[in-house]
Amino acid sequence: MSKLLVIAGIGLCLLAGLARAEDSAATEQLLQRLNRITHLQGDFSQRQFGDGDKVLSESSGVFRLLRPFFFSWEIRSPDNQLIVANAEFLWHYDIDLQTATRRPVVGNVEASPLQILGGDESALRDQYTVTQDADDAFTLTPDGDAHSFRRLTVTFAGDTIGRMDILDKLGQRVVVDFHNVDNKTPLASEDFEFTPPPEGVDLFYYDD
Repeated sequence: MSKLLVIAGIGLCLLAGLARAEDSAATEQLLQRLNRITHLQGDFSQRQFGDGDKVLSESSGVFRLLRPFFFSWEIRSPDNQLIVANAEFLWHYDIDLQTATRRPVVGNVEASPLQILGGDESALRDQYTVTQDADDAFTLTPDGDAHSFRRLTVTFAGDTIGRMDILDKLGQRVVVDFHNVDNKTPLASEDFEFTPPPEGVDLFYYDD
């Protein structure tokens, strides 16, 4: 927007500075909450909504998180899929279709929610505008279009994560609720190793 008046321009600058300060404070608050988490595992239920909050699909499964690099997400109902991430690669294994794809984590927009949940500080500070909606709720809006979602709201439950509410690039809303979350049982990097089955699976590597 062009500046027509000097006074108006000064006012806009002051408002922009205030917005950046508020965003920075919200980002730091979010990082403080995420820094309480080192590892999590438990169950999840996921709903995808259409117009008028109509539920289009539902799924459920189990997840594991070991900050800062390791994450697994296994859908067990109604179909069977597994996503596993480490410091280098993101695997997507469709058990029903018997296909497995591997992509680098760096620069992969599909990994963005994993970076959020894992508490990637550089990604949070450099790629998102953060607002604090309540004591336990934060909304992240990506800066630019190179992301897989338009908006992500994270709600905490004490020292764990209780819900993620995602609006994707197509305008579809997905809500993930976490249940039976365990932040006591230790996890190790070995818990996130993935090797495709030796036979019967189509492999696709997108490493470049």
